[in-house]
Parts: sequence; structure tokens; C-alpha cells
Amino acid sequence: MAPDHQSWVDILVLQRVCHGRIPFLKFFLKNELIWVPVIGLAWWALDFPFMARGRGNGSRHDDLRATREACEKFKRIPTTVINFVEGTRFTRAKHAAQRSPDRHLLRPKVGGLGVALATMGEVFESTLDVTLVYPDGAPRCWDLLCGRLRHVVVRVQQRPMPPGPLGGDPVADTALRHHIAGWVDAQCQDKDRLIGDLAAGR
Repeated sequence: MAPDHQSWVDILVLQRVCHGRIPFLKFFLKNELIWVPVIGLAWWALDFPFMARGRGNGSRHDDLRATREACEKFKRIPTTVINFVEGTRFTRAKHAAQRSPDRHLLRPKVGGLGVALATMGEVFESTLDVTLVYPDGAPRCWDLLCGRLRHVVVRVQQRPMPPGPLGGDPVADTALRHHIAGWVDAQCQDKDRLIGDLAAGR
């Protein structure tokens, strides 16, 4: 699954929409989130993978190793792996700094997704591309807890796996990385148009 990421509310919306329909959802989380009261401990107990998110080359390699280890576990336990390909929550400031070619999305990061596909590609039948739109603007968790979140639009599309072989190392193999990046870019273009249409009420 590769949703657009706007708010921590995204995770709760995904859990609500997908509960009972697909295997248990797991996310790759930043290390700092283990300190979130109650929830951080629950994520740790449920064996969610925690990442340093590439702070220097050493951390980047640690993250990729953690991704591989998590994916090996996911092979043995029915799991839905959630990947926010933008790597961070969308803001207009980040969008301007990245000079993203898409109107509603940041530039995708394919490192972790590439490792997941290379490690588990043979067990995937398809991906679920989830698009979230908040017509009243991206909410905060406090808005949800206070009952101020009135309307969320969720669109789920089943997409085929990228064509061609996926085995190998997408970090060291430039051709494989470009292959996966091209597949992700095409999906992002479709998603960007869909977000525009949904935001406009079409």
C-alpha cells in the first residue's frame, strides 16, 4: 500500500477502513515515535519496524538492513505493509523546497519500497494504492479526538506489481532502482490527478 501522507490521522483512518478486510497493517516508523506515550510501546510490542530514516550513510544502511529483516518476518506472518512513499508528511513548504513535479505530492522515495519488493516481491500478488483526501484540510489527532473530523474521502485501487524481475539489491543496482522509481512515478502522476479531482468534488 502506498498512500499519500498528510497527517498522523492517516494511520487511524487506514486502520479503520482496512480492519477485517486485509491482514494486520504494519508501518515503518521513525525511531523517535517509540517514545510516544502508550502508542509507542504498543507499536514496539506489535513488532513494528523502527527506522533512523537515513541520518547519514551509517543510518541509511541500518535502515535498509532493518527493512530487510522486517520483510523476512513479514514473509512468515500474514501482514499488510504500509509504505508512505513520500517518506514524510506533506506540507507546502516541503513541496516548494523539493520542487516536486506533482501538485499534491512530494517527490517519492523508493529505497525502502525497493528493498521490500526485492525481498518479498515473489509473495505479492498486487499492491493496494490508497488515496486519502480531507476536504476540510489535513486534521490533527486532536481534531479527531474532539470529533471535529467530519469528512474523509478514501479511494483504494488494486494495482499490478511492477513488470519484470524484482530480485536483487535496489540500493546497489541502479537499473533496478530506476525500474522501480519509474513504476512509482507513474502511480504518483495518476494519484496527483485523482487528488485534484477529489478535492474539487469531481
